[in-house]
Amino acid sequence: MRLKIFIAAITLLGITNEVSAQADLQASKALISRVLPQKQSAFITESIPQENGKDVFELESKNNQIILRGSSGVAISSALYYYLNEYCHSQITWNGTNLNVPAKLPLIAEKIRKVTPYTYRYYLNYCTFNYSMSWWNWERWEKEIDWMALHGINMPLAIRGEEYTWYLLYKEMGFSDEDLKGFFTGPAYFSWFWMGNIDGWGGPLPVSWMKSHFELQKKILARQRALGMKPVLPAFTGHVPAAFQKKFPQAKLKATNWTNGFADTYILDSEDPMFAEIGKRFLQKQTALLGTDHLYSADTFNENEPPSDDPAFLGKLSKRVYDGMSQADPAAVWVMQGWLFYSDRKFWKEPQTEALLKAVPNDKMIILDLATEIEPVWKRTDAFYGKPWIWNMLHNFGGNTNLFGRMDVVASAPAAALNDPKSGNLVGIGLTMEGIEQNPVLYELMTAHTWQNQAIDLKTWLPSFIRNRYGNKDAHALKAWDILHQTVFTVPQDKYIRDGAESIIQARPTLDSLTRWTNTRLNYLPQDLLPAWDELIKASATCKKSDGFQYDIVDLTRQVMANYALPLQQEIVRAYKNKDQAALKKYSVQFIQLITDMDQVLATRRDFLLGPWVADARRWGTNESEKALYEMNAKDLITLWGDAKNPLHEYACRQWSGLMNDFYKPRWQQFFQKLETSLQQKKALDVKAFDKEISEWEWKWVNQRKDYPTLTKGDPIATAKLMYQKYRKLMQSAHL
Repeated sequence: MRLKIFIAAITLLGITNEVSAQADLQASKALISRVLPQKQSAFITESIPQENGKDVFELESKNNQIILRGSSGVAISSALYYYLNEYCHSQITWNGTNLNVPAKLPLIAEKIRKVTPYTYRYYLNYCTFNYSMSWWNWERWEKEIDWMALHGINMPLAIRGEEYTWYLLYKEMGFSDEDLKGFFTGPAYFSWFWMGNIDGWGGPLPVSWMKSHFELQKKILARQRALGMKPVLPAFTGHVPAAFQKKFPQAKLKATNWTNGFADTYILDSEDPMFAEIGKRFLQKQTALLGTDHLYSADTFNENEPPSDDPAFLGKLSKRVYDGMSQADPAAVWVMQGWLFYSDRKFWKEPQTEALLKAVPNDKMIILDLATEIEPVWKRTDAFYGKPWIWNMLHNFGGNTNLFGRMDVVASAPAAALNDPKSGNLVGIGLTMEGIEQNPVLYELMTAHTWQNQAIDLKTWLPSFIRNRYGNKDAHALKAWDILHQTVFTVPQDKYIRDGAESIIQARPTLDSLTRWTNTRLNYLPQDLLPAWDELIKASATCKKSDGFQYDIVDLTRQVMANYALPLQQEIVRAYKNKDQAALKKYSVQFIQLITDMDQVLATRRDFLLGPWVADARRWGTNESEKALYEMNAKDLITLWGDAKNPLHEYACRQWSGLMNDFYKPRWQQFFQKLETSLQQKKALDVKAFDKEISEWEWKWVNQRKDYPTLTKGDPIATAKLMYQKYRKLMQSAHL
């Protein structure tokens, strides 16, 4: 009898694996048809088993066709991208794609086989869903999921539409729409709502949004799973509506405040019996609606300290959070963003961290070392005390626009950790940026680790990246990128620089050289970047047809112009302090013209347009009221972040055409007028009064109805050359 059961089980497993393999093949074939519709018949896809539980792919040529074999849809897709990179010298990035493949596809002389050393390749940060993805439709998500598969991602965070599951659960618990009105945030602020930082801001959230994005989530999950990905779904963290106290007077609630100008939120104490019950009911409902891959994200203490630092308390609390998951799903694995260990290191010392982690079984928790390229937390936590963990590159904060990155660290550190006997149970690598669609070189570099266990040699990798991007080996382009590597993509080890600098243009007008969220401190000398501009301008003769090159020359032109704003602003400050009205007028005019010219450059690339961000937001509205709400959300997030008094203003600032001319420029014009009046009247500028006045102007701008261009204007190469001729010598003298 036992033998029959065993045979039946093996047979069932075989059938299941066969069904899964067929789904992978079907999904990967569909991806090929989307990526290379004219060449899809040249590829054959085949399924092969994993090696030691890890993904593998093979490439081979037979009968003038390319065979792509893989242990999952992601592996097959990765085989395709490897072929495109290595044999066709092609590339697919957010900011420039080169799919100019040969008419006759190159054949593979000998079979290639690649095995990943990483079980998991993680993708996304809670913040990415708002700083970059707030207004995405299915068409844009489909492209992103293809990008994930091509780059080897198999463990994406998947939290779109979460609010609808909560809405349904709370309605079942007796909450009315009025009770929930102040709970759900507007669409641009879900990331911080999901993490328990804020309630209600940017709302009230229409039910139509909840339903439409729940349907979107179903499409996202279906596609990800079809390709063999294991999405990470949300779990309960204790965050409940303010009306919870009225509905359940005996509940043990704790008011907590994010300290960024928002009202208190409410956390249900994990000791309360309802904590585990709600956690269980939420996962049960979510599983019934969306299925599960048994991976759940929960960040109970994101930028909020627990009420006690007693290790015993923290251990019990952690255990109860996991118990809430396991009661609904005994196979649940808690995926925790390790941001708290980085951002709040004064609280999370060794005893507290160890207690929190060790309370959950090792095979039931995975830790994301969220910003490993900035600070490898694993090195000061004994590799997270035995927990499986993932090495992540955070890189971008707020979706800000800047050329920046730790290229040498990203090229070497993941493999160094993988091969370090002290790294414990390192099971994956990942990308946890707050915003995407910028600095594509860093993301191509990081994902290149997926199929190798040794450090990447930038001397060979970077020229290959450039050839794939531009379609040739132009000597000037190679020289430009060598300079970029040594400047914007290098962070001196003796300086603590978390992320890329912003331009003083984006600061709320000031006489200072930097503000809280507009950090103008560069990781290189501005004059050292100018030769890269020289070389990229020269490279335009042979690279101008490349989509990636057109993006890069605009991006570099934008960066040097953004840097030039600071010496101009310092001349304005000097003129004001010296009471020199003529100099003040001269440099103010130049500063305003610089903003105008930057807008002109940025307008040549869709990557740098405000218009699509606003138009895409409005498109989700089913009536004028909803459209206005979403427009307000879109404009508020990238400017004030909150209301007129919010301290987070400029955190998510962008250098976008439309934003330059319509927001930053009039702010500075008003400031310069105040400075001129101050000198004329021989009265000191009332800085506090101006800040109050300009913040009220900003709030009006956020709430006004206005369309911005959604189509590009001008030629990117010609416009970059125009700015080069106008500013290059001025910049050199300014930075001497």
